[in-house]
Amino acid sequence: MAALSGLASALESYRGRDRLIRTLGYCCQLVGGVLVEQCPARSEVGTRLLTLSSQLSHCRTVLRLFDDMAMFIYTKQYGLGAEEEDLFVRCVSILGNLADQLYYPCEHIAWAADAKILRVDSARWWTLSTAFWGLSLLLGIARSLWMVLKLRQRLRDPTMAFTSRLPQSKRRALEAQVQSEVLTLLSNLADLANAVHWLPPGVLWAGRFPLWLVGLLGTVSSLLSVYQAVRAGDWTETTAP
Repeated sequence: MAALSGLASALESYRGRDRLIRTLGYCCQLVGGVLVEQCPARSEVGTRLLTLSSQLSHCRTVLRLFDDMAMFIYTKQYGLGAEEEDLFVRCVSILGNLADQLYYPCEHIAWAADAKILRVDSARWWTLSTAFWGLSLLLGIARSLWMVLKLRQRLRDPTMAFTSRLPQSKRRALEAQVQSEVLTLLSNLADLANAVHWLPPGVLWAGRFPLWLVGLLGTVSSLLSVYQAVRAGDWTETTAP
């Protein structure tokens, strides 16, 4: 009952619902891709799962039409990161916020072009939105790597045990923060692999992933995000595209 209650609470929030839809969509793509490519006898089921995955992705795209204001408010509140002590973290966070802010209108225009609302080339805008997403992921990876290095340096600092009033509690808090940053790093790496795949052919490994691998990477990223949300008890954090 507790699990069902937690699931119901997650579905009541926009971010929680989006996170679960994302996970389901990528899981369908993973299983559907495997069935289509590896099990010819079950290819019809695989095709249906891939269709469901596509529709769930489209659902999330439509829902993101209303994310600009929330992202703008977050970016405005963060500002120049005056409360951030680390200069490198401040810089990558500011650039990441800018990339995220620019991502949304590009995706909206691409969606509107596909829906025949705007008469523009949708492919160009999809590429631009994916590029901004990839840039945001790269900045997030750089931030997580930097944070892991800094936190591990603090954990190895021999003076910590003598300068801290509660060394064990602080050590546990730092270790939990390291684990959180590592999980974020892995999630962003999986998403970045897919982001490059969706760029125009000729860019690294763009267009070379089979459907099941895209689904696998997306599933890994989504499950890590769900795990972090459950552990933190917070379903309101923004999820990746």
